[in-house]
Amino acid sequence: MTYKTVTLKRGKEESLERFHPWVFSGAIAAADETIEEGELVTVYTHDGKLVGNGHSQIGSIAVRMLTFDDTAIDEAFYEKRLCDAYRMRQNLGLQREDNNAFRLVHGEGDFLPGLVVDIYGPTAVMQAHSPGMHFARNIIAKALTRLPGGIVRNVYYKSETTLPYKAQLDPMNDYIIGSMENDEALENGLRFHVDWLKGQKTGFFVDQRENRSLLEHYSKGRRVLNMFCYTGGFSVYALRGGAELVHSVDSSAKAVRLTDDNVALNFAPEDGRHKSFAEDAFKFLDNMEAGAYDLIILDPPAFAKHKSALRNALVGYRRLNAKALEKIAPGSILFTFSCSQAVNKEQFRLAVFSAAAQTRRKVRILHQLTQPADHPINIYHPEGEYLKGLVLYVE
Repeated sequence: MTYKTVTLKRGKEESLERFHPWVFSGAIAAADETIEEGELVTVYTHDGKLVGNGHSQIGSIAVRMLTFDDTAIDEAFYEKRLCDAYRMRQNLGLQREDNNAFRLVHGEGDFLPGLVVDIYGPTAVMQAHSPGMHFARNIIAKALTRLPGGIVRNVYYKSETTLPYKAQLDPMNDYIIGSMENDEALENGLRFHVDWLKGQKTGFFVDQRENRSLLEHYSKGRRVLNMFCYTGGFSVYALRGGAELVHSVDSSAKAVRLTDDNVALNFAPEDGRHKSFAEDAFKFLDNMEAGAYDLIILDPPAFAKHKSALRNALVGYRRLNAKALEKIAPGSILFTFSCSQAVNKEQFRLAVFSAAAQTRRKVRILHQLTQPADHPINIYHPEGEYLKGLVLYVE
């Protein structure tokens, strides 16, 4: 298979020789003039040595590398990569009787840059983050249905908000294969409604699965506040962990309804320990009584999606954590997170440190958290580490 060509400037092959999967536009010396957005290209060094094949795109990342050899990018390629990804999840023990929700493909972490696939029972929800993966969506969907054991029967494509707007691709969220069977997923024995049709991301945040389990361990007898609750994942785990009460807060009334539905899915109506509030997080923290809660979860949406927003994001994290630390009861536990890829773990930790210093509380770090194993970080692509979390003990 021959593709159109991209030639690098002298010395710009060094990161690719270390298997970093991105070619930046400033590294390119020449390219075929007829290359179109999302087209497959072959990358060469300045002196004509083949580097590999990848998807072209407009922007600072000009090529996302799929191979570092001359392997053709065809149906067999996608089937092999998806089978490799699924085999790893099997080895991690993620598909079992009490768990059928997990991430199957995590972009660069699974050597498929620009592609995300989450599994919810028999349905795969696919997101393209690059034009190349958008154009390959039908091949990928077919390959998903060929996974061992026929685990995928339906493929829902959900990329309206993830593709570069400059590409003018006009993607439509819809089923490529199959249709709606059931919107329930099972995670560690707990049931959740997953709204992949209109919900955020692919409908559920599977990246917090292990952190939710840790929270369950700390919940017994505690008064729990789950801020930015979305679908109530942390709330449901806290209830199963034996919390005295759980209050869930989100600015979205729809999210609060989803949380209530998920609580009802797992607990009897007469349980009565859970209450939800559709309210702004900062306003809720301002108005709540000091000492009302002795376990608080802060899991906000990304405060910084781009480096340009980094400064404001760090101010936001510091302000949010300071409010929680001011109000939390003595002898409490705070779970605090950042999912902003533009914020590294040192910057996030410094923001939380600054918040603690501002409140003059005695604070100790119990755990430093990250994303789970089904969101792997390609060792050659450290940018893939995006989820940061701290579990703090507050005296």
